[in-house]
Amino acid sequence: MKHASHKKHLPRISRIEGQVRGIKKMVEEEKYCVDILTQIKAARSAMKSLELKILEGHALHCLGSAMESGEQEILEQKLAEIISLLRKTG
Repeated sequence: MKHASHKKHLPRISRIEGQVRGIKKMVEEEKYCVDILTQIKAARSAMKSLELKILEGHALHCLGSAMESGEQEILEQKLAEIISLLRKTG
């Protein structure tokens, strides 16, 4: 079973990468703590948004394909993966 394409997320990932580099530079330049924390919070928010987009794609594509296949075992495996992932994160 083919998985969803994630290449469309590369621009978002590049922006996040830039945010993290900016945070590193702020730390190196010993910027004000609250300013650094504000940027960290923004980067975390961007990561959460990316996570949700990929999860949405997984639900629509991978779970959808498993449902369409009619193979109950595959569907149960996909659901178990998501449940396991959600238990690990907070």
